Amino acid sequence: MDYRTRLGLVVAVAALVGTRQAVAQEASAPAGVTPAAIATGDTIFHKSGLCYACHGTNAEGGVGPNLTDGEWLHGDGSYDTIVATVTTGVPADKAKKGIPMPPKGGSSITDEEVKAVAAYVYSLSHK
Repeated sequence: MDYRTRLGLVVAVAALVGTRQAVAQEASAPAGVTPAAIATGDTIFHKSGLCYACHGTNAEGGVGPNLTDGEWLHGDGSYDTIVATVTTGVPADKAKKGIPMPPKGGSSITDEEVKAVAAYVYSLSHK
């Protein structure tokens, strides 16, 4: 086998392994966590949802907790729990630093948009 053929085989095998890992990760995600929902949630998180204002542009915390580290303060980190937390908010007596999170982060996002934000947040912490 010449060099180009061997290089081509190495690249092909690497691509197959990467594809298999991505498919396995997608298969293990909850039904609401799709690539489209994650992308939509990312946009909402950084714009109309106002999430970035407290959780930071990288979702690594600030006023609100870090959403990327897999450490959950208000539930088990499941997609459904994230949806519930974003929907109902977090009262001051249970909030990090005593600063409450209003329902839907104080924004006017819809229930469907909450699900998209939850998909995005889930994807950040379940890599």
